[in-house]
Amino acid sequence: MDRPHFEQLVEESLKRIPPALRQAMDNLAILIEDWPAPDLMEEIYGDRQTYVYGLFSGTPLTERHVDDSGDLPSVIYIYQDALEADFLDPAELRQEITITLVHEIAHFMGLDEDQIESLGYG
Repeated sequence: MDRPHFEQLVEESLKRIPPALRQAMDNLAILIEDWPAPDLMEEIYGDRQTYVYGLFSGTPLTERHVDDSGDLPSVIYIYQDALEADFLDPAELRQEITITLVHEIAHFMGLDEDQIESLGYG
């Protein structure tokens, strides 16, 4: 699928996120890339072949301070080719984009993997 169509799916998924979560997304950028960088996957997971559907990079809300106001925004990366490789059905792809966004927004809000898993977004 071309990038503009995928971006539209991401925008539609963002609209389905509860308003309270969307309001908390101040100073948060969402970027779409094809695949996560192998060097980054090796650094995080110890394996260059590992890939993920999304990744949060930045300072979680729970760790921010008043003097952080000049910092660059935190970023959620959504990996288009990784998602499309595993979700060929358009409905499943849409659903996984939403799950991935909620998962990464939860990291932005300060939740860890266990907490996110307990909410059903692991």
